[in-house]
Amino acid sequence: MKTKSIAASFLSAAMLLGMTACSGGGANSASDTAPAAGNSQAVSSSAAKDAAEKLTVWAWDDTFNVKAANEAKAAYAKIDPNVKVDVVSMAQNDIVAKLNTAFESGNVDGMPNIVLIEDYRIKNYLKSYPGVLSDLSDVTTPDKFMDYKLKTMTQDGKIYGVPFDSGVSCVFYRTDLIEKAGFKQSDMQNLTWDKYIEIGKAVKAKTGKAMISVDPSDLGLIRMMMQSAGKWYVNSDGKADIANNAALKEAVTIYKKMQQEGITITASGWDAGVAAVNESKVATSVNGCWYASSIKKAADQSGKWAIAEFPKMSNVSGSVNSSNLGGASWYVIDKVAGRDTAKDFLSKTFASDTGLLDSLCKDISLVSTYKDASSGKNVNAPDAFFNNQKIYKNWIDWTVNIPAVNYGTSTYDVESKMTEAVQSILKGASIDDTLKNAQTEVEGIVSAAD
Repeated sequence: MKTKSIAASFLSAAMLLGMTACSGGGANSASDTAPAAGNSQAVSSSAAKDAAEKLTVWAWDDTFNVKAANEAKAAYAKIDPNVKVDVVSMAQNDIVAKLNTAFESGNVDGMPNIVLIEDYRIKNYLKSYPGVLSDLSDVTTPDKFMDYKLKTMTQDGKIYGVPFDSGVSCVFYRTDLIEKAGFKQSDMQNLTWDKYIEIGKAVKAKTGKAMISVDPSDLGLIRMMMQSAGKWYVNSDGKADIANNAALKEAVTIYKKMQQEGITITASGWDAGVAAVNESKVATSVNGCWYASSIKKAADQSGKWAIAEFPKMSNVSGSVNSSNLGGASWYVIDKVAGRDTAKDFLSKTFASDTGLLDSLCKDISLVSTYKDASSGKNVNAPDAFFNNQKIYKNWIDWTVNIPAVNYGTSTYDVESKMTEAVQSILKGASIDDTLKNAQTEVEGIVSAAD
């Protein structure tokens, strides 16, 4: 899943909390005989097989998630040709709004059997609407998937989703610009943020290029830094963790230092950030693996790029050279008739089919969170654009080390408040005082969500 403008994410988040948001169907119904609201327990414990001859899948992004669902559809047709699978493409904002309305009202008419949900959002659904999503513990084998991904969809010891894409973070870097600055590719290995800034200063001095672009409204970089140390805006219990969060404080300190050292340029919005890369205004981009497709838009730069592990924070105990940005997973809506068929579809495609997952690596640049996918032919193929580096194998290897964190129920609402706090710090406000004040405000946000 490609996580683009954080502004768009704020809009989605607003709809997430607006439980009375309007919904107008807009998708094919998987069944005309969905159980009545409040019957989730009865449905879940029914001894009768809840089968269907038609499944509906909702997802966003035609070139990534929707294409993946259609390839899974083709694979499943060879297993059970009697089941018709209808893949519906829809904007993520619209999916969020429809889920909110249906889950709040208990009326699932017009809802799909299977839906893609962003990892940052799923805890809210699991906590607020118990029983609405199917328990997939019998579909998702824990030792087959990355631990950090499983944590997002596990509630009270049960697994409610099938993990999909990794958003494993990395440093995309221009080998030619790094070399002009006097460094080798070996210098980009086992990076710390101190080393990254040192290289950035040399790049600016020797080439005139910035090391990285920053978007004032997007704290993705700070999020990645926090997760590299196993921390988030909330602790493992879902309580606000701002004022005494050493990883957050160090992340903000690093973020400010990069700008003070003059190694950044401002690029507001998704398009501006991509342009900074494609127009050779920056030497690196620190992002999720899915960003590779944006870098490849500059075909004339083929062979000039490489990837390196995410930098760790040397001043924070437990920080590692792995993190994550974005990602989504597949879920079954329990109250929609056809639950068992939907579970069978996921079980035989995204939850086990290494051939499908390896094909998706080639077709949509998927970095799978299914461990056995690491042996795939396409996963282990070199990528000419990235200097013949085996980027997919690198990403899967790095995904294994991503720290698991509790994203909580209100990531985007918390981040809206934290964006204000970070901008105040950049303008000279005390980090300690600002984070202390933000602690109180974030406590209010988290408490309201609970």
